[in-house]
Amino acid sequence: MADPITLRRLYGRRQGHKLRQGQSALVEELLPKVSVPDAGPLDARTLFGDDRPLEFEIGFGGGEHLAGQATMRPDHGFIGCEPFLNGVVGALNHIRDGELANVRLHMGDALEVMERLPDASLSRVYLLHPDPWPKARHAKRRMVNHGPLDLIAAKLKPGSEFRLGTDDPTYCRWAMMVLGQRKDFVWQAQTAQDFLTRPADWPETRYERKARRQGHEVWYFRYVRV
Repeated sequence: MADPITLRRLYGRRQGHKLRQGQSALVEELLPKVSVPDAGPLDARTLFGDDRPLEFEIGFGGGEHLAGQATMRPDHGFIGCEPFLNGVVGALNHIRDGELANVRLHMGDALEVMERLPDASLSRVYLLHPDPWPKARHAKRRMVNHGPLDLIAAKLKPGSEFRLGTDDPTYCRWAMMVLGQRKDFVWQAQTAQDFLTRPADWPETRYERKARRQGHEVWYFRYVRV
């Protein structure tokens, strides 16, 4: 049997191009103000000072989707985790420009942060365009595996949503297979158009636009936690 800790490890890049002076200043000045605490239990009151609903994005890329969701629901709290420094800088730009007080960031492993939240405490979890790890021998590194999904299911409130987006055909088939094996998530698609059309409250990301420019189809999955 595979080691469940291995299955729940988040694989990702840490840094890309060198930061410009203004970007470095954002990391030094704004990131400490919006960072998830390094240790200890987490809940809405710890993060935002009240008992608001919480939403969680795993690997937020450049932060467009995270900022868009936070702008639509200022009374909710948003936790975004991303191991890639340049992605964190992108999110910081959105937080600054949008004056978003309802976002907290973690540069690192999303599952380590999620583990510190109470069970049944999240209203939504987002996983958009995760690394597909296309080789069969790397399949265990995909975020859509039973180890991570067990944790996501535990932290979601009954009736809340897990959203997954991908433009990779292999990942699309893999996700349908793995999630189809589970009894704790119910796929909301009734017709093909339901997962070929981006919902109105699903902000487009730069990655998604790039995928479409390259001629890729994009699939939008919505699962309800039962």
